[in-house]
Amino acid sequence: MELIILNDGLYQLVPVTKEMMDHISLLGEADCMEICEILRLKLSGYVDTLHLHIMHDGSGSLFGCICK
Repeated sequence: MELIILNDGLYQLVPVTKEMMDHISLLGEADCMEICEILRLKLSGYVDTLHLHIMHDGSGSLFGCICK
């Protein structure tokens, strides 16, 4: 699974790491898109005026995930 991040006009694919999944406990089975939603809530914040999910670490805007 990879996150799609827009930074300075370029899209980047960032692999999901174990550190990103820290403190996430799944009680049942979850598909890739459900895990993407959980990561979006954990790693980004929504800015109403820009209509974007901005990464907390300043690495860009989260656009979604690619499931492999």
